[in-house]
Amino acid sequence: MNGQPKFAVIGGGSWATAIAKMLCENLPEITWYMRNPDAIEHIKTQHHNPNYLSSVEFDVSKLKLTSDINEAIAYADYVIFAIPSAFLNTELEKLTASLKDKVIFSAIKGIVPETSLIVGEHFNIKYGIPFENIGVITGPCHAEEVALERLSYLTIACGDAQKAKIVAKILASNYIKTKITDDIIGTEYAAMLKNIYAIAAGIAHGLGYGDNFQSVLMSNAIREMKKFIRKVHRMKRNINNSAYLGDLLVTGYSVFSRNRMFGNMIGKGYTVKSAMMEMSMVAEGYYATKSTYLLNQEYKAKTPVIDAVYEILYEGKDAKKVFKKLTDKLD
Repeated sequence: MNGQPKFAVIGGGSWATAIAKMLCENLPEITWYMRNPDAIEHIKTQHHNPNYLSSVEFDVSKLKLTSDINEAIAYADYVIFAIPSAFLNTELEKLTASLKDKVIFSAIKGIVPETSLIVGEHFNIKYGIPFENIGVITGPCHAEEVALERLSYLTIACGDAQKAKIVAKILASNYIKTKITDDIIGTEYAAMLKNIYAIAAGIAHGLGYGDNFQSVLMSNAIREMKKFIRKVHRMKRNINNSAYLGDLLVTGYSVFSRNRMFGNMIGKGYTVKSAMMEMSMVAEGYYATKSTYLLNQEYKAKTPVIDAVYEILYEGKDAKKVFKKLTDKLD
């Protein structure tokens, strides 16, 4: 790889839009793949994504927009995936271009339903990408605040520290601070788990629980997260760091959190289907709840919060009754 690496963004949603914005701050050109040709044409003529973060205005001379995922992959040295985990497998089935010589970074907060793997493991096992060529981009950071250029923090995880530094430098700006870590698996599981806990926080709010209970719920959630991640991947990590606790807090409390919003609707009595239809956005935590619950049948970590969310979303149990029982399990 000579000179500055080339970057491609895969996805058309809010996170993909935010990442494209960050990359354009520091790169002369990026390739951006999105499925929707109409959105591509809109960006070319109106300079903003019509469906997500429409306040972000792009210098289109820096964008190579394409609806062909293979064109985007072939162009890039570094490929950042930012699509919902539920749709990742479908997109990857379109691939004819090779991923073998690419560095893959995931900004996806979820488990791939078809394999029950986090995204990094999915690329490693299914596509043979070595872990030193796989990285993760995590928060605490909401795409909406990137669009507003509010001070935000990103954690960049990769087994190869040099590759993490390259991505960290290219995403950094006067409103984005970055740090690196080698805990690829832990940070990715944390990014997935915090969405489940945000749904729990939303359900609690919808049921009428106050801030006092929310603080207890989040306190228990971070300890539960620590137990689960330790079972999955034991290594030295500080669960109180921003990539774990910070990301959990912003997702659990923020008005921008779609998972909290989804949970809030459930707590207010919406069915899963009606809540999803009204949101018109994917709440990653919904899919993560089932995958995590099933995965934990093997690991057997003590996860009362995850179990409660699973019972409500997938077993159709009454949220009020489930949370009444949960309150007796928390401390």
